[in-house]
Amino acid sequence: MAGAKNHQYHILPPSIWPLFGAFSALVLASGGIMVMHKYPSAYLVFFAGVALVAITMFGWWSKVIQEAHAGDHTPIVQLHLRYGMILFIASEVMFFVGWFWAWFDFSLFPSHVEAVGGQWPPKGMEVLDAWKFPLLNTLILLCSGCTVTWAHHALIHNERGGALKGLWGLIGVGENDSLKKGLWCTIILGLTFSCFQAYEYSEAPFPFAAASTGGSSYGGAFFMATGFHGFHVIIGTIFLIVNLVRAYKGDFTPKQHFGFEAAAWYWHFVDVVWLFLFASIYVWGGWGAPVHAG
Repeated sequence: MAGAKNHQYHILPPSIWPLFGAFSALVLASGGIMVMHKYPSAYLVFFAGVALVAITMFGWWSKVIQEAHAGDHTPIVQLHLRYGMILFIASEVMFFVGWFWAWFDFSLFPSHVEAVGGQWPPKGMEVLDAWKFPLLNTLILLCSGCTVTWAHHALIHNERGGALKGLWGLIGVGENDSLKKGLWCTIILGLTFSCFQAYEYSEAPFPFAAASTGGSSYGGAFFMATGFHGFHVIIGTIFLIVNLVRAYKGDFTPKQHFGFEAAAWYWHFVDVVWLFLFASIYVWGGWGAPVHAG
């Protein structure tokens, strides 16, 4: 029969979201440039762009969820969604490679950078104690990796339901519902990490940009690498919150749960990047410098 579907691919119908998303990105980029150049009403344009991008994400991904419920996500479509997520995470890895490259360029070859005075960290600069909040945050993220794996294992083995008892029952989590328990724990750990990092930044003995260029090099490299990681933690936490809402709605099954799987992959990526940050920036990168007493 002419026009009959004889393949497992999902042919997308025309959609407004790609065009709307491109316009939203243009407004966001324009607003960001205006903020940098201190134009009047720059922040209005910038936050309008943020709102439009958020609307694009909500609308477009809601459509993807509807397609999944309609049965359009066949095994071949799910495979390609996984390929897309893998490539996205690979691009994020290369993003962080750039910040690590800058850090190691300064630290391994300080004699090549006149601004840092031939040593790294720059002479006279205090650094954060790696064995206080950074170590605590490392343990928090390692624990969160375990809890999201627990939730994933529970979803695969369909461990959910049961009587609502105790504290978990107050938030609608069944006694045997390990999926929601694991997601709740991971989200709480992610929020805790962000709070501790914000406090650490407030206590940092060096600013993003210092009067001396050497201090600016250290502070800039430190805050860009760890700050972008913190931003990714916030994104990952929002990703997990969306999956928790979907778990309450019963969207996931043991055989079809790519949305959750993508969030778990992203969270593990965030964990691994932090381990490299902790080892290279906090521990090795601050070796031999005076430690801030705060």
